[in-house]
Amino acid sequence: MKVKVVDHENDVGVVGAKASDALPLPLYLTNAVFFTLFFSVVYFLLTRWREKIRTSTPLHVVNLSEIVAILAFVASFIYLLGFFGIDFVQSLILRPSNDVWAADDDEEEHERLILKDDARKVPCGAGLDCSPIPQIAPVAAAAPKAVAQKVFDKEVVLSTPCDFTAQPLTEEDEEVVKSVVAGTIPSYSLESKLGDCRRAAAIRREALQRITGKSLGGLPLEGFDYESILGQCCEMPVGYVQIPVGIAGPLMLDGREFSVPMATTEGCLVASTNRGFKAINLSGGATSVLLRDGMTRAPCVRFNSAKRAAELKFYLEEPKNYDTLSTVFNRSSRFGRLQTIKCAIAGKNLYMRFTCSTGDAMGMNMVSKGVQNVLDFLQNDFPDMDVIGISGNYCSDKKPAAVNWIEGRGKSVVCEAVIKGDVVQKVLKTNVASLCELNMLKNLTGSAMAGALGGFNAHASNIVSAIYIATGQDPAQNVESSHCITMMEPINDGQDLHVSVTMPSIEVGTVGGGTQLASQSACLNLLGVKGANREAPGSNARLLATVVAGSVLAGELSLMSAISAGQLVNSHMKYNRSSKDVSAVASA
Repeated sequence: MKVKVVDHENDVGVVGAKASDALPLPLYLTNAVFFTLFFSVVYFLLTRWREKIRTSTPLHVVNLSEIVAILAFVASFIYLLGFFGIDFVQSLILRPSNDVWAADDDEEEHERLILKDDARKVPCGAGLDCSPIPQIAPVAAAAPKAVAQKVFDKEVVLSTPCDFTAQPLTEEDEEVVKSVVAGTIPSYSLESKLGDCRRAAAIRREALQRITGKSLGGLPLEGFDYESILGQCCEMPVGYVQIPVGIAGPLMLDGREFSVPMATTEGCLVASTNRGFKAINLSGGATSVLLRDGMTRAPCVRFNSAKRAAELKFYLEEPKNYDTLSTVFNRSSRFGRLQTIKCAIAGKNLYMRFTCSTGDAMGMNMVSKGVQNVLDFLQNDFPDMDVIGISGNYCSDKKPAAVNWIEGRGKSVVCEAVIKGDVVQKVLKTNVASLCELNMLKNLTGSAMAGALGGFNAHASNIVSAIYIATGQDPAQNVESSHCITMMEPINDGQDLHVSVTMPSIEVGTVGGGTQLASQSACLNLLGVKGANREAPGSNARLLATVVAGSVLAGELSLMSAISAGQLVNSHMKYNRSSKDVSAVASA
C-alpha cells in the first residue's frame, strides 16, 4: 500500500517511535535495575537511620555514601513514578467510574466530542481514523481509488480504501506472541502485563491465528477503545463485530418525539418499524403507562425440614418485619430500595424473590448485593439455613418464566394507540376488520396452540433486540423483555383500530454495563436518556422502557398489516436478500 505523509507543522515523514526506544537496555532490564536500586538504597538508608538513632547521631549529618544513596533513591523514585504512577493516574481519569454520578459529570464533555465528530468534513466512510501508522510499502497491483484522510495534523493519502486490519507486529511484540503460543504467558494476562489494551488485543489475535491456523482478517481490530471494556464489558478481546445502526422515527409517544436507533442485520426491520411510526404519528401518537418498576433476585436456601423452611417464609412475609429487612437490604446502595419479598417452598427448600427499585441502572448487581446483606442478617436467627445459591432461578433471569409474565420484572409497561381507519387503508394497506381477525387467530389463538409463554405477539423480540444492542443493554435479557401480548380491536363502529402491547418485564438501564461505551452512549444520547437522571433517579431508564414498548407497538402494527395484505414475502424478497451474484462469487 503506497502512503504519502505530509506533516503541516514539522515536515516529519515517519511516525510511530516510542519513548522506550531511546533506552540503552531492554525495557524489562531497565525496570529490574531501577527496582533493585530503589529497594537497595531504601534498605541502606533505613539501616543507617537506625544506627544514628541508636548512637544519638543527628540525622542531618550525612557522609558521602549516604549522599549517593539519597540521590539514587530520588532518581529511582522519579523513574518508577513516571513509569507506573502516571499510567495509573491516567487510568483512573480515563476509565469510566463505577459511580453513576461521577460518570454523569463528564456528560457535557462527551456531548462536545460527539458534536466535534459530527462536524467532520470528509465522507463518513473516510471519517474514521482507522488507517495504520503511515509506513512506506510497495504499490499493490490494481489498487483501488485513493482515499484522503487526516491523521492528527498529517494528511495521509492512501492508495487503498480504509481498512481495520492489524498493524505489523514489532520485534518485541513478536516475542510476546511466541510466548503466548508456547503457553508461557497466559492470554488473559496480557492487559495487566503490557499495560496497553489495544496492544494486548493485537498480540492475542495474532497468537490465536497461529494456534488455530484460521485467519481473522475480516474481524476489525483498529478503531475501538479497548480501555473502555477492560474489567467490565469483555475479557480477552481480539476485535469487534460491526452491526449497522438504522434510525426509525420519529415516534410520537406521550407528546414527545423520539428518533429510535436500531442495530440489526435483518432487512425490512427498520423500514417496517418506521412505517408503524408513521401510522401512529398520523393518528395522533401513542400513550404509555408504567405499571411496575422493580428488579428481582431469588436466592435458594435449604433447611433440615420443611417446617423450618416454612418458619422463615412466615418471618419474611410478616409485615412487622418488613422495616427491619428493608433497612438491612437498603444498606447496599443509595438507589436500591426493597419493595417486596415473595416466597415459594419446594419441600425443605425455600425460594425468596426479592424485588427492589434500582434507579437508572438495570440493577442486577444492585439487587444481588442487597439480597446478600439480608442473607447474612438471617443467619443470626436461622443458623441452620444453608444458602444453596444467590440465584435459584425463581428470579427469573434470561429464561422464559411464568413468574415474570405474571409478576413482572424490570419495567412493566402498556402502550396503546388509536389508528384512524383511513391511515390503516392508505399507510398500512389493509383494513381494520382484517387486522383484528388476524391478531386473534395468529397472536392469540395460534400462540395458545403453540403453548407460548409470554409470546402472544408477532415479533416483539425483533424490535427489543435491535434497540437493546444499539443502546448497550444485555441482549440475553431479550428473552423475558420480549414477553408481550398484542391486542387489536375495532372501535368507533369498526371505523378505527385500537392497538396495544402489554410488556411486563422490560429490563433496561441507562448506566452501567454496555451503556458507557461510546457508540451505545451516543444512541442513548439520541433518545435523551443518556446516563443517570439527577433530579428524578430512575426516570431515564423508565423512559427508555416506554420507548421500547412504543417501538414494539409500531413493529407489531406494521408486520401484522403486511401479513394481512399479503406483502410480507414480497417485501422480504426485495429488502432482505443479498444483491450479490452468488454463482459469480462461488466461481471466483
